[in-house]
Amino acid sequence: MRVPMPRHYVMCPPRYFAVDYAINPWMDPDVPVDPERALRQWTELRDTYRRLGHLVAEVEPQPGLPDMVFAANSGTVVDGRVLGSKFAKPQRAAEAEHFRRWFVENGFRDVTMPQETNEAEGDFTWTGLLMLAGTGFRTEPGAHAEAQEVLGVPVVSLRLVDPRYYHLDTALFVLSEATDERPAHIAYYPEAFSPGSQAVLRRLFPDAVVADAEDARCFGLNAISDGRHVVLPVEATALAEKVAAQGYEPVFVDISELRKAGGGPKCCTLEIRK
Repeated sequence: MRVPMPRHYVMCPPRYFAVDYAINPWMDPDVPVDPERALRQWTELRDTYRRLGHLVAEVEPQPGLPDMVFAANSGTVVDGRVLGSKFAKPQRAAEAEHFRRWFVENGFRDVTMPQETNEAEGDFTWTGLLMLAGTGFRTEPGAHAEAQEVLGVPVVSLRLVDPRYYHLDTALFVLSEATDERPAHIAYYPEAFSPGSQAVLRRLFPDAVVADAEDARCFGLNAISDGRHVVLPVEATALAEKVAAQGYEPVFVDISELRKAGGGPKCCTLEIRK
């Protein structure tokens, strides 16, 4: 039986959510956005985590930063060490300092702000044994070496090739982290990666759940797993069937409004690993 592990998440309410610019293929300022619906969807996601027994802390949103809701892009935390973010797009640059202050004010003493461009858990995925690190659109390759030095964990680089899946967390997530008894178990969408990166993933994770194009398009890979419960978009039905067949329990949420800005459950969720 799959066993859930309690998690500690950080989220930021979408009080100022909007699509005022286009910095990824999902964003269209001409498409109407309902901020109140986005807040309801975010609240249901937060409450889902709490119902599952997880701790959720909240960061105060700031006016003029409509994408601050996507907290995963603002820091990577392993063993209590924090590597902050340095955004590729100027529209989001100011978010990094707000999250840095939150870490410091909440007792994190080992906080490093990066020299290289990295968008945190958007492109850094911890497997329990090593860090998978994406590049190709946002996070620079040099940030992978910087993360290894700052966080003290081995890093495996993966190249993203489809601009729709501009962050690693739109194309891959960890179903269960590695332990002394078993390797990590992941799900991913192969076509989002270069041929060489696909070969690396097959070698490292031969038992991975492989998603199809339809599940990728609805941000099915932008999911969160606690080792048993898998929180994913309501549209990701085929992927839900695949993970259920592996002993996990799918938990559906509606993120349709947030997806207009190119985000889903994981984008809204930064994990604290102490």
